[in-house]
Amino acid sequence: MARVALLLSCARRYHRLGLPQVPLLSPSSNPFFSRALSATATTITPVSYPVKPKDPDDERDSDASEAAPSPRSSTSRRPLPASDGGSLPWTREDARFVKDVPVISPVSYPSRVAPLPEYRGPESVEEGVKEERDEDDLLQREAKRIQSGARPRSIFIHQEEVRVPFPTLIVKEKNLQKVPADLLEAIRQVKANAKRQFIETVEAHVNLGVDPRRGDQMVRGALTLPHGTGKSVRVAVFAEGSAAEEARAAGADIVGGDELIEEIKNGGGKLNFDKCIATPTFMPRLSKIARILGPRGLMPNPKLGSVTSNVSGAVKEAKSGRIDFKIDKTAIVHVGLGKVNFSEEALRENIGAFVHALLVAKPVGLKKTSKYAGYVKNFSLCSTMGPGFPVSIQSLSAAADHYNKLQVK
Repeated sequence: MARVALLLSCARRYHRLGLPQVPLLSPSSNPFFSRALSATATTITPVSYPVKPKDPDDERDSDASEAAPSPRSSTSRRPLPASDGGSLPWTREDARFVKDVPVISPVSYPSRVAPLPEYRGPESVEEGVKEERDEDDLLQREAKRIQSGARPRSIFIHQEEVRVPFPTLIVKEKNLQKVPADLLEAIRQVKANAKRQFIETVEAHVNLGVDPRRGDQMVRGALTLPHGTGKSVRVAVFAEGSAAEEARAAGADIVGGDELIEEIKNGGGKLNFDKCIATPTFMPRLSKIARILGPRGLMPNPKLGSVTSNVSGAVKEAKSGRIDFKIDKTAIVHVGLGKVNFSEEALRENIGAFVHALLVAKPVGLKKTSKYAGYVKNFSLCSTMGPGFPVSIQSLSAAADHYNKLQVK
């Protein structure tokens, strides 16, 4: 098939160029085709195809282009003599071998040389230095003029320049610890700083040197303040029979038995009393409301004197200003010891009574040589919404001794 295609292409080329027909199949006239067809036994006759008629519009365009050829295509369109006496258009391959093609001569530009600096003698150098100095003087004068115009000064008013200090690090001042003061001085400061619209309570906060996680170092107690707490206390008594009559005679606000227990149990946690006293026979029955009274510190306790057969005496003590104190998880005791409208001497006696009760409640296992060393670390007084003031241990000891002398008399 390749040989047949080669034969056909040669036939078309001969026909297009108008060359005389050559007997292709005779070995003597065309040895190339004889070699190409030596392997085949069949005879192939050349086929001639008719020339494709040209479009009249294309003929007009070609005539116009031949009539006005461009200067660029003059060399490429120059007729080439054919073998049969005719002419053919040039191709690019043909134009490469033509000798009379115009040659473009290279353009040469003159070489440029950088100008050398002019020679300056010593006189010219001095003149240049003087000019530079004059320019510096002019610049300095201009700078002075600008500065004087930027900061106008008045003749009548002397204006000082504001000097901004260099930024420095400011060390934050630490809150200095207050020095422990005498008890009477601390009471005066507490009363002076109580500036609220209600009568504030004088509170004592004592930091103890015990471990509240140990059972043998638990600090708790009760005492009756000599001048009371300054507020009215509502007392509830769980008793029956003659004990209930004694409680009513002593001034108890609420007295009852099983009906009072049921009322507290079904009341939804609402209580209208501040102290709770019970007889020993009622202690098993109070287990029904222990979860209500216990978290509020109202559960009767034999150690605090709220479980007793002497109901009248307990009610009178509660009315006269009996308070209970107990250490919290941080080894601190918080207690109220009166009002700011009390006299200084009354507050001093109440504080002395509290310090005495605190020493009585000191754990036995706390081995210390002194009564206060290692036991009372800090003692502070404050009002309900006022600052605290530390108190010296020596003045507290003197107040406790004064209270003991009053009790002996």
